[in-house]
Amino acid sequence: MEQPEPNAVARMLGLLGDEWTLLVVQQALLGATRFAEFKVRLPISNSVLTSRLQSLTRDGLLERSVYQTNPTRSEYVVTPRSRSLWPVLLSIWEWERHWVPEHAEGLPGMRHEACGSDFAPVVICHSCGEGASDKDVVAQWGPSGSWPRSVPAVATRRRSEGDQTARLFPQTMSVMGNRWGFALLVAAFVGLTRFTDFQSQLGAPPGSIADRLSIFTANGVLVSADNRYRLTEKGRALFGVLVTALQWAQRWFVAPEGGAVILTHTSCGGRFDAVLACDQCAEPLAGAQVAVV
Repeated sequence: MEQPEPNAVARMLGLLGDEWTLLVVQQALLGATRFAEFKVRLPISNSVLTSRLQSLTRDGLLERSVYQTNPTRSEYVVTPRSRSLWPVLLSIWEWERHWVPEHAEGLPGMRHEACGSDFAPVVICHSCGEGASDKDVVAQWGPSGSWPRSVPAVATRRRSEGDQTARLFPQTMSVMGNRWGFALLVAAFVGLTRFTDFQSQLGAPPGSIADRLSIFTANGVLVSADNRYRLTEKGRALFGVLVTALQWAQRWFVAPEGGAVILTHTSCGGRFDAVLACDQCAEPLAGAQVAVV
């Protein structure tokens, strides 16, 4: 049987469901451009870093530029596609800061330079300007949407619990650093609760589903009762991460027939486009206005 063409959700899961991709992009946004700089900042092997830099260049998240010819040396600079990932990374930062207190070193705060306040990002609706959460945003498949088209074809390497690769955002990476984990979390947000439903809808190996559900419950993202898995308050707080990631994907990976997912804000009845705003001054945020405290 011919595999269905992957849609924007599949492209998102294939790219952002890999922990090294997020970490390399994060460091690129923080100023790293050269191979040695990424190596100093990340506990990553030469082969994995080379692979990710190649794939990020191929997927348009980095641009390779030769700065020396003898011997040949290249640097990797951010593109508009990777630069527009800042709402996703900002949402991850806030979720870890608020919900994962066991960081060996506490994550720094954030300052909104436009108003001068330390802040937390909140999700608002572009149509009406009001706050939004998963409880008042309804998702339905668009013209290119379906579960078969939304599961990425690429696999990411499973990491052991003792692997300390993702030290800055450990729980986010345990949730999202696996293609089936990210897909399962999306499925939980649209209402799936049973093991058999996750397995049949996603088409994932049962062992992969069991592994992700175990990690989600251990991290307090899901709670298991009556043979069902439901999102906790901590799990629902990942809404900002998922919706900004989805919005990013549908901006950059448009299928010819249309969007993969249509979101509606039930409070105003309009199409939902997420905007991150400052919880102190209520103004929309811009990446250049966010500073580390």
